[in-house]
Order: sequence, then structure tokens, then C-alpha cells
Amino acid sequence: MKYKYIDLFSGAGGFSEGFHLQGKFECLLAIDNFRPAALSFSTNFPRTTVLMEDIKKVKSLVLEEILGNEEIDLVIGSPPCEPYTGANPRRQKEPIDRLYKDPQGQLTLHFIRIVGILKPRVFIMENVPAIMDDGLKYALIKEFKRIGYNEIYFNVLRAEDYGTPSHRVRVFISNVRITPKKTGKIVTVGEVLSNMPKPGVLLPNHDPPPPLPIKKLKRVSRLRYGDALIYYEGARRRRLPNLIRLDPSKPAPTVLGCSRFIHPYEDRFLTVREQARLMGFPDQFVFYGGREEQYNQIGEAVPVPLSRAIAEYVARLFEEGDV
Repeated sequence: MKYKYIDLFSGAGGFSEGFHLQGKFECLLAIDNFRPAALSFSTNFPRTTVLMEDIKKVKSLVLEEILGNEEIDLVIGSPPCEPYTGANPRRQKEPIDRLYKDPQGQLTLHFIRIVGILKPRVFIMENVPAIMDDGLKYALIKEFKRIGYNEIYFNVLRAEDYGTPSHRVRVFISNVRITPKKTGKIVTVGEVLSNMPKPGVLLPNHDPPPPLPIKKLKRVSRLRYGDALIYYEGARRRRLPNLIRLDPSKPAPTVLGCSRFIHPYEDRFLTVREQARLMGFPDQFVFYGGREEQYNQIGEAVPVPLSRAIAEYVARLFEEGDV
């Protein structure tokens, strides 16, 4: 018997892929309103019902119609992080307004609403650590208590500690403490890109990236490892790098929806497949949509090795009767 779960704001399915690879979980339903991501999910998880719908319209009757009398053990999901992240120069000035006034921030409340309908044994909501800023943490605790969960944990995990070849710090808000065992080994860019075939050969989503204009190509050719071609302004006037030349001896910087990287040895962007490897996606995992939409699906995902480590930990909790 497998543990039944649903995936909210599922994207292409990075969070679910880790639970699938762990082997003891079955995803009954995934919900996302972005068509290319929903298509990616349904292709990679053909046995899962994928509902392409605005989560605000997903009521208890809809869930009952799809799930029937199935008891849901787990709800996972990743509400949009844009209202909270410091990379967003337009986020609300007051942290509490990011949850209650920002229309995208309010989607977090709909994750909580659906958890309240289904009452799973465990829920796990992934987001950026800034979702805990000044009062937000206590507001979230209050909202989860309102639906019957009195113990709430803010589990901050680093993806590189669990075999992901890129940096990523995320908080996994849950009714259980989540402390997966670290791998003890850092995986580098060089390790995951060393055996890649040339772009356009063999692998899905491995089409050659568009050639760089001559002027930009000259600038790219002078980039050293870790150098960025451009900087953009985030919240609080922070300058954030993009178009970074990857260092093959280290994990990549955080992969975001807007992230593009320069290959460590060649003067070009990474292919979609190379970018996916930085997030631990297996090569058979296929992404749909335009090229930019495929990059975005990768950057917005939970890294697969981190997700799998979480899945291993949660499976043990279930097996040992701790939840």
C-alpha cells in the first residue's frame, strides 16, 4: 500500500518527482493553472489526475468529485514565492501585507484552506525563507491553528546538503519537524555536466540555445568562473547577479525562474536539459512549452534530490506511526 498525496501549485512536478522516486507514495491529484506546467506534470505522471484550474475555484465538492472517499495522507505544494522574495523589487513594503493584501500572496491562504478541507496526516508547504519575515511567521501559525493544526514547524533546508548540484535555501512549513539525513557530499556543476552530449543530441529538452549577439559574446568570453554578465535590482535596492559563468568545481548558484547561466567551458547559455540537471531532474523528465517557459518550470521547482530526502523522512514517520 502506498501513501496517498496531492500536490498543490505543482508546477512541472519537481516536488512530486522526489516522492515518486522514493517509491512509497502515490500522487492522486496535482493542481496548477499554468498550461505548460500542467502538461509537463501530466506527461511525467500519467497516472495522476492533473487539474488545470485557479486554486481559488477549487472547492470541497470539486475535491470530493475527483478524490472520492480516498483518505489523503499528505498534501505538498509550493505557493508562489514572488510576494515574499527579496528578488522582487515590487513586493509589498509591510511583510504582513504580502500574505493578506497581495493577490499572489493570498494564494498561500488557499493552500491552507485546502489542507483544512482534506485534513491530511502531514502537510508540507515550500517557500522562500522570507515568508517568515516580521509577523508573517506568526500569521501563518495562526492560520494553520484555525484549521486544526496546533504544532507548526518552519524547517529550513539547503538543497546542496542533499545532493543537489546548486545552492538553494528554502523553508518547508509543516505540522511535523523535517530533518532528513544529509548526504555528506557536495555535488558540483562539473560532475553533472561532464557527460552531457552536445546540444541537439539524444536528450529531450537539449536543443542548442540561441547564439549570443557578437557584442555580448565578446563580453561572455571574458567572464571568469563566478562572474556575472548583468545585475538587476531586487527589493531594498539589492543588486542581484544573472548570466553567471558557472564554476565547475562548485554547486551552481540558486536556480530561479529568471536564472540563465553561462556554460563553464563554452561561451553559450545552458540548454534546458543542462539547467534541469542543476536541479537534479532525471534526463527522462520532459518539459513542455516554449524554451523560456521550460527554464521557468525548472527554476520554480523544488530540487528533486531535496524532495526525495524529504520523502524518505516522511515515509519513516508514517511507518513508525509518529503521525
